[in-house]
Amino acid sequence: MINTFVAAAAAVISWSIVETFTRGKASILGAVSGAVAGLVVITPAAGFVGPMGAIVMGLIVSPVCYFFVSTVKNKFGYDDTADVFGVHCIGGILGALLTGVFVNPALGGAGIVDYSTADFAASYAGTATQVWAQFKGVIVTLLWSGIGSAILYKIVDVIVGLRVPVEAEREGLDLSSHGEAAYHS
Repeated sequence: MINTFVAAAAAVISWSIVETFTRGKASILGAVSGAVAGLVVITPAAGFVGPMGAIVMGLIVSPVCYFFVSTVKNKFGYDDTADVFGVHCIGGILGALLTGVFVNPALGGAGIVDYSTADFAASYAGTATQVWAQFKGVIVTLLWSGIGSAILYKIVDVIVGLRVPVEAEREGLDLSSHGEAAYHS
C-alpha cells in the first residue's frame, strides 16, 4: 500500500515540476495525469520494490510520460484524447522495466523467488538478468495485445464497420444514434 501511495505522490510532484518548467505553470489535469502515471508505473512492482524504489519510479515516470503526451503525440498526430498511450502504455512499459532494477535487494527490493526449484528461498540473479526477463515480458505483451487487437479491429470492421456514415457525423451522433441531444442550446 505504501509503495502505491508514494509512487503516485512522487509522480504528481514530478509531473508538476516538469509542467512548470515547460508551460510556465502546473495544472490540475497535469497533476492527475502524474498520479495516474505513478499508479501505472508501480503496478507491476508494488510487491517487489521498496518504498524508496517506488518513489524513484514515480519521479522517473512523469517526465517520460509527459514527453510522450506533449511531444510524441503532437509529432505523429495520433488521436489519443485521454492520453492512454502516453500514460498507460509508456508508463506500464517503464514500470515493468524498472521493476527489474528496483527489485534488487541492494536497492531495497524483495529479490526474486525461484519457483522452478523446491527451494523457495530468494535467489536474485542480478539486475541485468531481471531487466532482460522484464524486457522479454514487455515484448510478448506488446505482440500479444497488438496482434489480438488488429484481429479484433478487422473483425469489427467487416461485421459493422468502423465509421458512421458522413451524414450521421454531420448531424451529430447523439441525434443520429440515440435520437436525443446531449447538450441543449
